[in-house]
Amino acid sequence: MSSTTRHRPPRAGSIAARLGQSRVASRLEGEVRVTAADLVDCVAEAKLKVAAVRYKVEGEVRTKAEKLRSRVSEAKSKLGDEARFIKSWIDDPLRTGSVTPSSPALARRMASYVDPEQPGPVIEIGPGTGPVTEALIERGIDEGRLILVEYSPEFCALLRERFPRATVVQGDAYALSTTLAGHLTEKAIALVSSLPLFNRPPPARSALAKEAFPLLVEGAPFIQFTYSVISPIPRKGSGLKAFVSDWVLRNIPPARVWVYREAN
Repeated sequence: MSSTTRHRPPRAGSIAARLGQSRVASRLEGEVRVTAADLVDCVAEAKLKVAAVRYKVEGEVRTKAEKLRSRVSEAKSKLGDEARFIKSWIDDPLRTGSVTPSSPALARRMASYVDPEQPGPVIEIGPGTGPVTEALIERGIDEGRLILVEYSPEFCALLRERFPRATVVQGDAYALSTTLAGHLTEKAIALVSSLPLFNRPPPARSALAKEAFPLLVEGAPFIQFTYSVISPIPRKGSGLKAFVSDWVLRNIPPARVWVYREAN
């Protein structure tokens, strides 16, 4: 047999040619199938990653938007409260005494002298728009234990809306026994006052304390803040012992808290 015959390639229709083409085609088909599957997996993985990033971004945007809405709402509420105080001060400066409500720092300091573990009601006089009321609740005093005595009808309506489980009494805190008649069924564990006491003469301030302590359990505190450097309740002949806090500088103007208890 000649060399030409020995090296002649298989005919297209021969069995060898068909087997060779079948193996190549099968291998190519397998590789294409694997490559296509890998491509699908990669696309799916990429879609998952994009979805995860999008979900994370959308979640962060939602969270930031909610925080922003909350801050805007708080700012509107604060501005509204300050506007109410300014109006109340213009209408009756002797009763309101301040053009702004107590700061959260001052409110928390006042509330810190009330023991939430001691059972019984808590009297708050002159709550205004309720910053100290909120601090008392944050302190652990159940809202239902609070008796709020407020002279302003507008502030009373606001307090009833903000603290529906509290007892809101419209009346004069300087006639406390009469104002609380029928509302106080047991002695209170504390009295918290935001009244502008220095707008009243010393005898009226002393009379308020003398009327308040019989409404309290033994050893209960009378808590009062002031912008002044001296005691808002006259000490001489009062029969009271007193503690005074350091200055709360995060209030405009800075204020201190006086805590009075009966000496005997």
